[in-house]
Amino acid sequence: MNLGIPVKSRTIDMQFMRYINLFSRKCNVMTKNCFVYNNQIFFVVPRSQVSKAIGKDAVNIKSLRDILRRKIRVIAAPSGEGAEAISEFVESIVSPIEFNKLEIRDYVVTITAGRQSKAALIGRNRAREKELTEILRNNFGIMRVRIA
Repeated sequence: MNLGIPVKSRTIDMQFMRYINLFSRKCNVMTKNCFVYNNQIFFVVPRSQVSKAIGKDAVNIKSLRDILRRKIRVIAAPSGEGAEAISEFVESIVSPIEFNKLEIRDYVVTITAGRQSKAALIGRNRAREKELTEILRNNFGIMRVRIA
């Protein structure tokens, strides 16, 4: 899943371990990746398991939301490697915000977006930009995210 870049091994703290265990008990789907972005908890599952994880009429997500009292999102694990996989992964994280293009050069991801989208991607005090950088560092070994 990386671009030949050594990915820093991530230590999962107890809170995320609890989230992962609760998710696997409620949804009967195993996940190894869980993170917080924009005050939402994301669970990354294999593409073939997304609908099972969500459940009929989103019953699993609603149950988790009620227990954790936070928004829950389930996204598909990136398929393949390279810029397309990273672009697809970032697109699913920041949705419904849209960006024009994503470029990768020397461990730096540059996201080009319109004015409104740019502000939403950066966030107050660059909070969302920092969260996205940390997520991409843990999953793909990306060192920096630039939003233009």
